[in-house]
Amino acid sequence: MRMQNTMSYPDFFDAVPQIGLYDPLAEFLGATEEGVIRYGYYDAVKLAGHSCPTVACAYWSTYRALSFLYPDTLPVRGDIRVEFSQDSTSGVTGVIANVVSMLTGAMSDNGFKGIGGRFDRRKKLYFSVADLQAEIRYTRLDTMQSVNVTANPQLVPASPRLPGLMSACLSGSATPAEAREFGQLWQARVRSILLEHGNDPAVFAVTPV
Repeated sequence: MRMQNTMSYPDFFDAVPQIGLYDPLAEFLGATEEGVIRYGYYDAVKLAGHSCPTVACAYWSTYRALSFLYPDTLPVRGDIRVEFSQDSTSGVTGVIANVVSMLTGAMSDNGFKGIGGRFDRRKKLYFSVADLQAEIRYTRLDTMQSVNVTANPQLVPASPRLPGLMSACLSGSATPAEAREFGQLWQARVRSILLEHGNDPAVFAVTPV
């Protein structure tokens, strides 16, 4: 287990590639040197409060999309539009959107209003987009190039022991050893999604628009 400020987490979190971005607002306000911000999978976990296939897919879908849209330069945080095919309250869409918003800077009407007409983060996050034939569409606003991403974590199998262990944990009947095993097996599947299937086109379908 890794330690960060007395917090421990699975070692594989650090093996997941980070997302580097240029944030002009961060540069303007002197928050980071030259406006460069780096996010790792652990940042997404801290935002969500847990590590699961949904959080993993939100992080990795964004990584794949930004790698496609910005092959030779840092993605510009706050200059990316993100659209979802589902409503924000449908399934896990809201959880995914929270992670994607943190990484891209895209916000709906409740976002940062900007300073002097610059750095406005609003009206860049949309839900229930009727013409979207994918889970998420990312658009680079300076070029208007778009890419669709759909994650299919259900194609990555879990340990057959997980359902029984989860039931035992939820009912309070699990032993400490069983509770530890459940957590380890749960994170093993998350690890597999990110590190073993991150470039699997069946699990992460990345399609230029």
